[in-house]
Amino acid sequence: MKTAYNHWADLTQEIKDSGLWKTERVITTPQGAKIDTTKMNGLINMCANNYLGLSNNDEIKAAAKAGIDRWGYGLSSVRFICGTQELHKNLEAKLSEFLGTEDTILYSSCYDANGGLFETILTADDAIISDELNHASIIDGVRLCKASRWRYKNNNMQELENCLKEAQEKGCRIKAIVTDGVFSMDGTIANLVAVCDLADKYDAIVIVDDSHGVGVIGDGLRGAHEHCGVIERIDVLTGTLGKALGGSSGGYTSGKKAIIDILRQRSRTYLFSNSLSPIIASASLTVLDMISKSGDLAAKLKENTAYFRKGLKEIGYDIVEGTHPIVPIMTYDEIASQKLAEKMLEKNVYVIGFFFPVVQRGKARVRTQVSAAHTKEQLDYVLNAFKEAKQELGI
Repeated sequence: MKTAYNHWADLTQEIKDSGLWKTERVITTPQGAKIDTTKMNGLINMCANNYLGLSNNDEIKAAAKAGIDRWGYGLSSVRFICGTQELHKNLEAKLSEFLGTEDTILYSSCYDANGGLFETILTADDAIISDELNHASIIDGVRLCKASRWRYKNNNMQELENCLKEAQEKGCRIKAIVTDGVFSMDGTIANLVAVCDLADKYDAIVIVDDSHGVGVIGDGLRGAHEHCGVIERIDVLTGTLGKALGGSSGGYTSGKKAIIDILRQRSRTYLFSNSLSPIIASASLTVLDMISKSGDLAAKLKENTAYFRKGLKEIGYDIVEGTHPIVPIMTYDEIASQKLAEKMLEKNVYVIGFFFPVVQRGKARVRTQVSAAHTKEQLDYVLNAFKEAKQELGI
């Protein structure tokens, strides 16, 4: 056997021996508040990004079916060759209108949007100042860029200002602050007002990945920039169509037209990736129409989230405070997070334990996520199961 394969076999065994091997559970139903797997049926799902419960919505499925009839299955091309349909331009315009931005460019995922952003708009003469808890896609995107890099403690505005001062003293041409709008492991919301104030003070641009904010927070579900009242102060928003907005796939970068123009010309993950499928584009237009016209789903999500958070605190769990439907139950110990998830599965509740490298060492947790699709009866069942698990595991 080649040396490389011996190394990978040892690494695999090391992960298994540590008790931290990740096993994918295979679902046999559409995504929803209740799902079946190959091993268990009737599981209440508390770990999907299906915030508005739209992943299996009949109206959206009908739009997807109509889209494939009208526009076909795929484009077999990148956008700049023969892969841009009127449909794609309509979706980009609709996203810009919804988000309150000047222009939008579609990607196959938000990971690609972040991967193709930084190296395109920044050079070795520039600076990136990034929050320490930013998503992996931001971290990987930054690694592709030659700009000088600074990292500040999560939501720590004093550290951010110190980094901006250092970048200014170094003579960096463009200074870019990049942050998640909602931090995906904690459910906390970035202090975008203070971020924008510092950006104005130090002549910096602001880049926000709002994958867990759009469709979830803000009076119009536009995301963290609406929630914080800074819609016109954000230079770049990246996001996904694969969470609250229907749960399929696809991503986008939205913002100032000058930046989007450069991305269309130079962003490698845009130029060398196939166009977004017409099925997804068609369905996404319907999603945006639905959430723009009705506040019922938003109200239900907010109500469910407050109810579930209150119940967990009454049971005595250590949760990360906030108002977002991401509700992390902190175990801190990695093995404990796995045992709690396994115990909940025995009780027909589907949750997953998160540990390093997904979160920092010593910050292991079971991350729960509330959906507008959950009924009060389901949430009561889940809360009771968590109460029993706490007693049985001695947490």
